[in-house]
Amino acid sequence: MNTRNNILATLAYFDMWDYPLTYGEIFLFLENKYGQHDFTEALDHLIANKLVFHFDRFYSLKNDYMIAVKRNKGNKKAAELINKAKEVGAFLIRFPYVRGIGISGSLSKNCADDNSDIDFFIITERNRLWIARTFMHMFKKLTFLVGKQHNHCMNYYIDEARLQIVEKNIYTAIEVATIIPLEGDITFESFYGANTWMHDFLPNKCMRLATARPLKKAWFKSLIERLFNNRLGNWLDNTLMQITSGRWNKKTEMKKLNMRGAVMSMAASKHFAKPAPENFQLKLIERYRIKVSNLLQQFEEQVAQ
Repeated sequence: MNTRNNILATLAYFDMWDYPLTYGEIFLFLENKYGQHDFTEALDHLIANKLVFHFDRFYSLKNDYMIAVKRNKGNKKAAELINKAKEVGAFLIRFPYVRGIGISGSLSKNCADDNSDIDFFIITERNRLWIARTFMHMFKKLTFLVGKQHNHCMNYYIDEARLQIVEKNIYTAIEVATIIPLEGDITFESFYGANTWMHDFLPNKCMRLATARPLKKAWFKSLIERLFNNRLGNWLDNTLMQITSGRWNKKTEMKKLNMRGAVMSMAASKHFAKPAPENFQLKLIERYRIKVSNLLQQFEEQVAQ
């Protein structure tokens, strides 16, 4: 893919959320490496041909200045929520068997509005994911009583036994690359080491490991872990996995909807608990593929004229 096409494809991905990018962000999210001169020349060419539009410090496929206004407003809101997420993360890391906490979802991309959730990416001790998740979700049920559930969206868990993300595509690459680690510096170092495949999709993007704080010892956490570091803990973790995945399967079969109107579903195994990829991820990738195909066809037709 040549430089111009690559720029269009990069902008097309974020355009699905009406999210314009800065010069530096476009470069970081390119799927190929290019020299600075070639990149700048290609971007200027696209602007001159009105395929890309430049507003203040942002670039977009849409000729709409309000998209820049919306992003600035969203960035300001995101900064507020990230500060809140740091407080929540410092609390969540105290739960038994939790080894790493990071911000994921739209907030990790510096995007938020008044209805945004704080999504957390959580890494647990190997073979104790379901004990950790159960403790955390028992606490989350309490947050509904005080209307704070949106600050505690713990919807993606993996454990230290399987740190590599199974699905490898542009969506998961961007999700991995934009996680903001909050707690567990050594844990996230291992996570990034297990997911170097991300650079196949985003060769210019670097990880944000420096944002993670080291783990601190907590007496209550250590006490609970000592109670379950045995065969009882093995049995309990397996049992909680079976109970939870069974409940989620029933919700999916009954086509229960979450607050966003999507069918509730979860992919679950011994080493991960996450949103089922077929319900969002695969649909989004197909939507992106069609968008890029149409955009490049439009570009080729314009060049041919």
